[in-house]
Amino acid sequence: MYLRGSKWSMNRRRQRPNWFRIILLVLLIAAGLYLDRFVIPSTPSPFEPTPTPTRAPESYITDAEELFKQGKLLQSIQAYQQAIAANPSEPTYYVDLARVQVFNGDYKDAQTSAENALLLNPNNSMAHARRAWALDFQGDYLAAETSIKEALRIDPNNAVAHAYYAEILIDQGADTVQKAIDESNVAKALAPDTLETHRARGYILENTANYEEAVREYQAAIAINGNISDLHMALGRNYRTLGIFDKAIEEFTRANALNPTDPEPDYLISRTYVTVGEYVKAMQYAETAVKDRSADAKYIGNLGVMYYKNNLWPDAIKELDLAINGGLTADGLKVEPAQLIPNSPRIAEYYFTYALVLAKSNRCGEALQIARTINTRIPADELSVSNANEAVGICQQNLAAPPTSTQPSATATLAVTPTP
Repeated sequence: MYLRGSKWSMNRRRQRPNWFRIILLVLLIAAGLYLDRFVIPSTPSPFEPTPTPTRAPESYITDAEELFKQGKLLQSIQAYQQAIAANPSEPTYYVDLARVQVFNGDYKDAQTSAENALLLNPNNSMAHARRAWALDFQGDYLAAETSIKEALRIDPNNAVAHAYYAEILIDQGADTVQKAIDESNVAKALAPDTLETHRARGYILENTANYEEAVREYQAAIAINGNISDLHMALGRNYRTLGIFDKAIEEFTRANALNPTDPEPDYLISRTYVTVGEYVKAMQYAETAVKDRSADAKYIGNLGVMYYKNNLWPDAIKELDLAINGGLTADGLKVEPAQLIPNSPRIAEYYFTYALVLAKSNRCGEALQIARTINTRIPADELSVSNANEAVGICQQNLAAPPTSTQPSATATLAVTPTP
């Protein structure tokens, strides 16, 4: 007797095992163990920030200092900024950044960097000194002197602060020249082999007409770091004053190579070439200076003078008018008019050249107005007054015998007296 339909029937055949399924199951188990042991522990959580490698701020400082030595000031500034981003609480980073910013001509930024250092440490002598130096370049001499005195109160033996103080004093005028000389000597006694000491001493000598000695000091500064545009321009200025024009142009050209976007080297090369009568080259460099800074009346006026020297009167009138009266450039940039004040020989040159070219173009109403402005504002400037009176004389001749043409001939004689 047996149970019908029972699965336990003794006559039922046994099924073979499915090896494919068994192997697949074993592989799945092995894969799961591998993921659990090796993959999952190394996979970051989607809810946690991904770790990124960070550089020590000191490594950025090393880069910044090396870039400064190479004359790569913009890259040096960027490296200092990266160091500050890595450690914003270290005041010396801001102080060192301010130094490079001054050499790069970023005076307002340098002031801000120094002030950021003072927020972290109000008793940082070098931060006060750098702030004073930046203010001096901006023409704020009273604030600069206040800041430099604070630097020296905190650390009377800060040689760099004494060097900066010498520059600030010489910039204030004749009344402080002797004190400036004394401060430069103190800086040299405290730190005779630093770049700032040689630069300040050279600057004092240059401004007291000791040009040969100034050359030696600037050369000493360049021997410490030959890749700073500012030092080559300073050396070139003194060569130019001494009449060593080839060396002057060489130094200005080096400065231009170190900082191609700065219009000042091109401007100085232009002034040097015009001094030796190479008017075409002078005009070309004047044009480059304006391209570098197209809304600056200083460079626009210089270009106008060079156009006049090359007998391009309409172009000269256009540029000189923009420099003297202000207005908009072709690119729509606003030009602030150059202010004629005593002891501004370059601006005076723009004015009397404008008067002359207007008179020679028979635009005497405007020429006489400019001449009157010169005689009223700078009556003690003999060169400017002489040229203004010449413009008046040309207009008087025009009244007696009106010119048949306002265009200069190819051999026209230029009446502007060369400026020193």
